[in-house]
Amino acid sequence: MSGGELSPGERALRARIAAHTMHARNDTKATTARARATFLARFEELADPEGTLPAEERARRAQHLRRAYFTRLALASAKARRQQARGKGGEAASPHQS
Repeated sequence: MSGGELSPGERALRARIAAHTMHARNDTKATTARARATFLARFEELADPEGTLPAEERARRAQHLRRAYFTRLALASAKARRQQARGKGGEAASPHQS
């Protein structure tokens, strides 16, 4: 490593410092409002690509699509944790075993 080059760990720490500093100086909800609105609008677009549904029905369907999306993430996370646990110490215990 040459003089000014940072290791991956040092770059990660520097990024964390910057993130904490930004959040200390700004309202986090305001900082991320546009990104959150864009993310949530994606589900409305998926629910009603032609824009023909009444707003209430489009919102209801979008809500279910969001729930499905986050439930899929939770399932993937559970599978990854189970795989990681098996890799660290053998077979993970079944939730039905005591």
